[in-house]
Parts: sequence; structure tokens; C-alpha cells
Amino acid sequence: MYTWLWRHLPGDTVTRVYTAVVGLLVVGVLLWYVVFPWFEPQIQFDHGTVDDGGTSATAPPSPAAKHR
Repeated sequence: MYTWLWRHLPGDTVTRVYTAVVGLLVVGVLLWYVVFPWFEPQIQFDHGTVDDGGTSATAPPSPAAKHR
């Protein structure tokens, strides 16, 4: 694949290197500013899996429950 790309880039070796580096930078910028911000809300790495105050069978009883 890389050989095919290298053969199809225009110009001599210096121009091909410059074109490849610019192409990689463009892809990186597009990923950073377009794709990742769009995709981030869907994966939600920053959301924990802790229950929001409900009781579970393994949780110790709360102090308020003991005095009722």
C-alpha cells in the first residue's frame, strides 16, 4: 500500500516527502478538530459506572436506615 502511494505522489523525492508530510498533517488536523469531537460524546470515557445513590444488595445499610 505504501509503495503504491509513493509511486502515485507527484514530483521527485523531496516533493513526495513534502506532500506526504502535509497529507499526514491534514489528516491529523481533520481527526483532531472534526472526527474526534463528533465521536467523543458517543464513547463517554469520562462517565463512571457508579450508581447514583440507589442501594444495592451488597451495600452496607445507611446510618439513617438503622434508626428508623
